[in-house]
Amino acid sequence: MSETKGRRKMLRQLLLSGRGGSTQTQLVEALAERGVVTTQSTMSRDLKLLGAQRRVREDGSFVYRLESAGRTSFPAGMVLSVEHNEVIVVVRTRVGRAQAVGLELDGLRHPDVLGTIAGDDTVVVMPRSVGRVGELALALAELAEL
Repeated sequence: MSETKGRRKMLRQLLLSGRGGSTQTQLVEALAERGVVTTQSTMSRDLKLLGAQRRVREDGSFVYRLESAGRTSFPAGMVLSVEHNEVIVVVRTRVGRAQAVGLELDGLRHPDVLGTIAGDDTVVVMPRSVGRVGELALALAELAEL
């Protein structure tokens, strides 16, 4: 297992156990206690890729949690809209969630998707054929439960 995959597995276990921490710095320190050295910027990227969100506990404190533990479906709650023109589909997401959505889209291996490019809150989806861009947009909107 690569160092990156190992770090993400450890991070996922921390987040699922609820002992992760309320800041990225606390998560970095928790991983360091377990022998995994990382930086805050790498932690930030990993949290985005995993779809982790900072949630408020009942006592008012914060904790990082995975969107839904063991998620096997598309992260519909992250998608705000799906639009298209004659050649591309644009998926708007919550701020900071585009890379996670793009990663999920790539993982779907949809036959009509040639590739994706993700920014901070926007994913550009290139269709395999511009003749099917409308159908692709509809399929993605359904997937996102819009």
